[in-house]
Amino acid sequence: QVQLVESGGGLVQAGGSLRLSCAASGSNIRINSLGWYRQAPGKQRELVAVITGAGTTTYGGSVKGRFTVSRDNAKNTVYLQMNSLKPEDTAVYYCWYRNYKDNWGLGTQVTVSS
Repeated sequence: QVQLVESGGGLVQAGGSLRLSCAASGSNIRINSLGWYRQAPGKQRELVAVITGAGTTTYGGSVKGRFTVSRDNAKNTVYLQMNSLKPEDTAVYYCWYRNYKDNWGLGTQVTVSS
């Protein structure tokens, strides 16, 4: 049974930074992909960033150059460093883990004020 627990969301002014963390529990976490998606009110869930077990990263177009995804396999944890935040980054951010299926955390709210 996989569990994903996010932390680090909150309220920040435009131009500021936040770091999200997601601790994963389960087997073989280190060999599989982890990452982040987000969903703003009235919009579909979208890719933010993903990192494979080998460390290859993929970013959504709107966050490239501002956000950085990383992982600590010793802690089964994935991080999202968010810099130069914009009001349009406001959303619920979900941790994601892929083994034989998609697994989701409960989400953490990020609000960027202008």
